[in-house]
Amino acid sequence: MTLSTQPVRVGLIGAGRMGSFHAENLAWRIPGAVLAAVADPVAGAAEKLAQRLGVAKFYSDLHALLQDADIDAVVIAAPARIHAEWVIAAAQAGKHVFCEKPMAVTLEEADRAIAAAKQAGVVLQVGFNRRFDSGFAAAITAIKTGENGTTQLSRSLTRDPGLRDPAPIPQWTIFLETLIHDFDTLLHFNPGARPTEVYVLADALIRPDFKDKGLLDTAVVTLRFDNGAIAIAEASFQAVYGYDVRGEVFGSKGMLQAGHINANHCVRYHQDGIAIETSRLDSDLLHAAYVAELTEFARCIRSGEVPRATGEDARNALEIALACIESALQQQPIKLGER
Repeated sequence: MTLSTQPVRVGLIGAGRMGSFHAENLAWRIPGAVLAAVADPVAGAAEKLAQRLGVAKFYSDLHALLQDADIDAVVIAAPARIHAEWVIAAAQAGKHVFCEKPMAVTLEEADRAIAAAKQAGVVLQVGFNRRFDSGFAAAITAIKTGENGTTQLSRSLTRDPGLRDPAPIPQWTIFLETLIHDFDTLLHFNPGARPTEVYVLADALIRPDFKDKGLLDTAVVTLRFDNGAIAIAEASFQAVYGYDVRGEVFGSKGMLQAGHINANHCVRYHQDGIAIETSRLDSDLLHAAYVAELTEFARCIRSGEVPRATGEDARNALEIALACIESALQQQPIKLGER
């Protein structure tokens, strides 16, 4: 049998919270794919996850997984700062690659990762899960078909449910790992247009005691595009009510809204007022989108299709994130393309 008729045998790199969630989806919910191996350098982490999911192979040496001839593809859920390194290594080993965002943290790394995948002829997909949420996907389709007219104003926000321990969070995470989703979304809310200017207002409002360590936990980014459209991206590391992701596009023919905060559609009316249940984590609110993106990854490997979220898309969003860092440092607008 050929790869196009066999299930895609996937190896997971990274057995932390998000890696474990991807592993469960691969083991139980992704048609056309099977979780074949788990790798994590932390002692016992890969073995524990593999045994829980009934996976026979586990590695503490990540290179050993890449050398496994039985593995067709990898899902990279390692720490963000080493994503590009493992994208390149996996591509050079002939493995198809799904990489959590960000794919890279410098444009040079991004270019090397994209080039490695192209040279190896493997699929490279990046974890921009919002594209696979039904509401965001419907909005993007409506924009592309012209239903909403020309995009004039757009907005995308990410509010994380809680900032428990800020100490291990790397500097600039709010731009490189959180708002990177919003930058990708805003680019797709205004297709064909290029961002020309970025301006950031950001601070440490949740944990001001960590500001001198470089941690910003609250940010608003203004983007201007070459077609005149204006966009806003907003992020906070602490929404006490739960994970919150929403978007809005105001166009010449109407307005589109996407995203929600509800865990379900039940609204409770009682003596204390009106209450709804909100989703606590990204893996709760966007569960179906996470399943859909890995389903597309497996399908693209088997069919030869190009995935919706490519390495080039990751580079485009990263370019905005890096301009945001410069704007925060210089406290002024930054022109893209002149950096």
